[in-house]
Amino acid sequence: MNTYGIEKYNIMTPCHVYRNLSPAVLTEMALKTEDCKLTDKGALLVDTGKYTGRSPKDRYVVDEPTTTANINWNNENKKISEAAFDSIYGKVAAYLSNRDIYLFDGFAGADEKYRIGIRIINEYASQNLFMHNMLIRPTEQELEKFEEQFTVICAPGLKLNAELEGINSEAAIILNFKKNIVVIAGSKYCGEMKKSVFSVMNYILPLKGVLGMHCSANMAMDGSGDTALFFGLSGTGKTTLSADPNRGLIGDDEHGWSDKGIFNIEGGCYAKCIDLSREKEPEIYGAIRHGAVVENVVVDPETRIPDYSDNSLTENTRVSYPIDFIDNAVVPSVGGHPKTIIFLTADAYGVLPPVSKLTKEQAMYYFVSGYTSKVAGTERGITDPVSTFSTCFGSPFLPLKSSVYAELLGEKIEKHGSNVYLVNTGWNGTGKRMSLKATRAMVTAALDGSLAEVEYYVEPYFGLNVPKTCPNVESEILDPQTSWSDKKAYDKKAKELAKKFVENFKKYDHMPAEIVNAGPKA
Repeated sequence: MNTYGIEKYNIMTPCHVYRNLSPAVLTEMALKTEDCKLTDKGALLVDTGKYTGRSPKDRYVVDEPTTTANINWNNENKKISEAAFDSIYGKVAAYLSNRDIYLFDGFAGADEKYRIGIRIINEYASQNLFMHNMLIRPTEQELEKFEEQFTVICAPGLKLNAELEGINSEAAIILNFKKNIVVIAGSKYCGEMKKSVFSVMNYILPLKGVLGMHCSANMAMDGSGDTALFFGLSGTGKTTLSADPNRGLIGDDEHGWSDKGIFNIEGGCYAKCIDLSREKEPEIYGAIRHGAVVENVVVDPETRIPDYSDNSLTENTRVSYPIDFIDNAVVPSVGGHPKTIIFLTADAYGVLPPVSKLTKEQAMYYFVSGYTSKVAGTERGITDPVSTFSTCFGSPFLPLKSSVYAELLGEKIEKHGSNVYLVNTGWNGTGKRMSLKATRAMVTAALDGSLAEVEYYVEPYFGLNVPKTCPNVESEILDPQTSWSDKKAYDKKAKELAKKFVENFKKYDHMPAEIVNAGPKA
């Protein structure tokens, strides 16, 4: 039996080692060995159990001399000692020994200059199929000479002793940049593997002058190389607005920006399924077929037809599929330098303009801030919004200091002349959410360059440049004050949100003054 060198990970005497099996075979094996089902269209349906999302409190980075100075130690990058890692790693290796092992050897990074070989080691066929979808799949020739630079070892069936190991729970996600290994134990949620690879790339790429980004990307199909980036946290419309039938999809979530342009880090998509419909998101709906992996979606027990509105297992229902399941996907997933960059925010305060144009320094400020709002339950929450700031629109996946990513963004914006816009897809003074039709028109105007040619004025609270007109958008929509019947209430809310920005930014004590000064004044 060929073990493909698995012994070097101290995984001994495996029953079988399966490497880079086809989706059909992995699906069959998952149905035989796991509690999985098929949907009516042949997608593999998986119940991830207790863990239906990422577990940030269980994520650690090994504290060791060769990399510790680079790491931005915080609640997302918690320290764990080398000794503690070795103890947990030993238990993971022992657990996986004498079992069937599934390997997937593939690449992270569509640009061959910056891609790295990633080896995935799984105990479950379903998780191996997930990573087959999410990484860039090698050719037969590439597989023959494949060498891994980083390894992700996943043992969700192993429940750790939190007290004994000195960790928070039975689960642990540990990044070791000295040994080039990620260990995942106790959680079956597939997103932990995907985001671990992204975290690895966000460590490696910036040290090579490449910006790692949590964003979607699309490009014009006319051969011009006109590329656009869309940054945004959950609920801001990143997937919806970047899925443009008139543009090619480079990727939906994770990208690098090199000296050559944009490249997708992944080979697939990991989309939310909650309230999915053929009408609203036909591309994603059509991608849920044989080869896809669906997580925690409820299906009819007889017909196997999914009920995407059913959130009884979780709101975070998901599907993974290869990017070429999308008809207008760009393969290989690379594009030119972005002409347009869009930051998406859902402002529940109702005070941010629907669209504004950012200076380079403002772009760096709002990039680092990564602002949106979460509204609990109904629209009543609009009067009491929960502000959310996620560094660089992806704080859980950034091992380095935020200034590293911000400065790289600023350098590339300046060098390549990218136009940057802040688009508010949230609420206005009426308590109603921005019209998707109007937002699409603003995005279209940003992409085709017409929004860069109109006259602007400076908004008083955030210092944002707001367009006086925008093609196919009513001018009164562009000024957030016009939607408020009580101007004093508007002033109060605007000052309140500006203060939150200022307070949040105080934690970035390593940030250059020109970036700090580009933000609102409390």
